[in-house]
Amino acid sequence: MHKKIRIALAALFFIGVTLLLLDISGSLHAWLGWMAKIQFLPAVLALNLAVIAGLILLTLLFGRVYCSVICPLGIWQDIVSNLSGRRKGKKSRFTASPERKWLRYGVWVLFVAALLAGVQVFVALLAPYSAWGRIVQNLFQPLYIWGNNLLAWIAERAGSYAFYPREVWLRSLPTFLIALATLVTVTVLAWKNGRTWCNTLCPVGTTLGFFSRFALFRPVLDLDVCVRCHHCEKNCKASCIDINAGTIDHSRCVVCFDCVDSCPLGGLKYRFTWKRKAAKAEPASAQADPARRAFLVGGLMAGAGALSARAQNTAAAAAEADKKRDGGFADILPKKEPVRTVPITPPGSLSVKDFYQHCTACQLCVAQCPNNVLRPSTDLEHLMQPRMSFERGYCRPECVRCTEVCPAGALRPITPEEKTTWHVGVARLDYNLCLPFSLDQECGNCARHCPAGAIRMVRKDPEAENSLRIPTVIEERCIGCGACENLCPARPISAITIDGLADGHKRD
Repeated sequence: MHKKIRIALAALFFIGVTLLLLDISGSLHAWLGWMAKIQFLPAVLALNLAVIAGLILLTLLFGRVYCSVICPLGIWQDIVSNLSGRRKGKKSRFTASPERKWLRYGVWVLFVAALLAGVQVFVALLAPYSAWGRIVQNLFQPLYIWGNNLLAWIAERAGSYAFYPREVWLRSLPTFLIALATLVTVTVLAWKNGRTWCNTLCPVGTTLGFFSRFALFRPVLDLDVCVRCHHCEKNCKASCIDINAGTIDHSRCVVCFDCVDSCPLGGLKYRFTWKRKAAKAEPASAQADPARRAFLVGGLMAGAGALSARAQNTAAAAAEADKKRDGGFADILPKKEPVRTVPITPPGSLSVKDFYQHCTACQLCVAQCPNNVLRPSTDLEHLMQPRMSFERGYCRPECVRCTEVCPAGALRPITPEEKTTWHVGVARLDYNLCLPFSLDQECGNCARHCPAGAIRMVRKDPEAENSLRIPTVIEERCIGCGACENLCPARPISAITIDGLADGHKRD
């Protein structure tokens, strides 16, 4: 019964979180957004003390059920391991293995140090929710969108517009390759050895392992009933049961109940136990373990605040693969991202520094952005974390979807009205590229489409009444939405571009 309940809850969370990351309509967030907010690292970075305390309390009561029920990457490993076990002769294939403390705690120490020092690349690389978000957004969402586009094509021919097509494009090659490498690594390890990733490399699993040693409910061996058949040991995908020694390493146990279900004599049960009482059934578990001293250290994860260096984004994105045609005669060069002195982060972020300090690089905001403005950064300092760019669209004033879905507190929820007063960047003009200078032609496209009225057309020659008009930027009004940059006809680099605000985002 325990296993069936665990599987049902795990399926609910796995499907819910994955659908949330796949969703392109924004309609699922109202129902499923809470599933992202109760993931461990987003709760830590958002300083959501209620969620952190709840997850620790859950672990102290029932063991590492977070890893087998709530964490999507952990559930993916269970799915892969289960499929691998269905092969002939592979059902009971695991063996007891000792804890690789040097690797497990070494990675954990590096992770906490990186979190405190603001090295978010390392943090985002190992965090399980962030890893799953990148996998879904980069590898699964394109398939999902292609399916949506097929339905849109069918619906259009039936006279219905229930679906609308979406563009599929590669937002960041480095992030795509990292997501692919992560999926392959985790899948191969799970196929061969079950929960190796969880119990060796995952810092969240290690953190919860500090607390699960003291769980009140946990699997316990009854050595008076056990006949040393090793069924439980061979079915433990965490490799934490050693029948010969009569021990269970509860810091690695993910409470999947496979061992309990596999015992033919009931010699292993999940029950309420005090540690002192469990010593008789598990003599080795009472031995001193230096890792237990890390119990209090694990609390650092709850109060950790990240300090990151100020960003300077000097990378230029790759050119779009497809060229657009103008009337079938002339090729229009695709837009290229300009070199920005400061990256642009979305409205709702207090500053560039604060945004990257809290962002988990889970790609949820990237997946949800309907205007193709957000993409993972290619800058090494903020690799995989989102930034704004305007080659394919601009940040429309009425859209606040990214601020609604962020689970880590990197973006504060704001209304469309508040967004119109949130300054995230400022427009800069390169008159050498502007059409009145380069081609001696009137344009004014940027001024016509600026939603903030921050661009004014003035005479190129103030003394000549019939002089061409050129744009000038009223910096106090500019909110950094990128409409001017996106709609500027200059190619491949726009004559007017947006730079982020390094010293904090201004609000009127």
